[in-house]
Amino acid sequence: MKGRTVILDHVAGREAAALMVDGKLEDLLIAGDVPAPGTVYRARADRPVKGQGGMFLTTPDGPAFLRQVKGLAPGQALLVQVTGYAEPGKALPVTTRLLFKSRFAIVTPDAPGLNISRSIRDDDLRDALLEIAHEAMDDSPHGLILRSSCVEADPDEIAGDIAAMLDLVRQVLDDPGTEPETLLDGDAPHALAWREWTEPAEVVTTPGGFETHGVLDTLDALRGPQEALPGGGHLFIEPTRALVAVDVNTGRDTSLAAGLKANHDCARHLPRALRLRGLGGQITLDLAPMPKKDRRGFENALRAAFRSDPEETVLAGWTPLGNFELQRKRGRLPLAELLK
Repeated sequence: MKGRTVILDHVAGREAAALMVDGKLEDLLIAGDVPAPGTVYRARADRPVKGQGGMFLTTPDGPAFLRQVKGLAPGQALLVQVTGYAEPGKALPVTTRLLFKSRFAIVTPDAPGLNISRSIRDDDLRDALLEIAHEAMDDSPHGLILRSSCVEADPDEIAGDIAAMLDLVRQVLDDPGTEPETLLDGDAPHALAWREWTEPAEVVTTPGGFETHGVLDTLDALRGPQEALPGGGHLFIEPTRALVAVDVNTGRDTSLAAGLKANHDCARHLPRALRLRGLGGQITLDLAPMPKKDRRGFENALRAAFRSDPEETVLAGWTPLGNFELQRKRGRLPLAELLK
């Protein structure tokens, strides 16, 4: 099946959304039982953590941890936003830099100014978008970023999206309460799919869409550690408590360039494999043997592959034993936890 298909359904009793590209599962969103990124709290400062430059906060959903707390005193109320998922047993990661995201616009209360996505390079279009932004923002003190999805959007839709985000910002910032409270829930999978998967696609909302489009079969395969590579090799992806270990195997290929080919296949397919499994944190790649002179080419291929991935990933570099390390934001919950 050619083209893009967005399927909105439920799996294991949880709201879920799947993005299929040419009949292959490319992205997957499943609701969890913990606060989603984007959730906004009124929190209360609790106690600083010496040596870590941070402070624990009290929220309605348990403790949170905030870095960069200069000038913040215990007992003080403040607005914070969840930035990702915490490791089991740890506090929620939060920030005071609030972002209110929608399909076309991001309103930034603490960063004034009107900005257009760098990926929009047409000068005439940028000028037209700035006019829409100026008119919609009027005299608002907040900042605005117009996203790349504005390229094919109707001007009225963009203006309406900005207005809706401004109303939401006002509701949150003007809330009169003083005690810890949830002021905004993070987007659930169906809303997040509408917000982030903006390229033209067929949208399937019929119950059972995951089964009829083969999503459930892919989920069964993702439960295991093995990920087939197109050149005949394999990845074995195994999460531990400390890190995610990725072992690259050449399979039946015994040619002199087998290791190099398998490693480049790994570079191209690793972002999808991690994204679908919901894996983040420290990731260590045990690569197939290849000459040291080919390391630069592998790094370039890996960097290019992660450039379009939605989760922030830092390529840390090589270890003395020849492994390659990455640090990936925990923007999703592990698939294995959601489908227990």
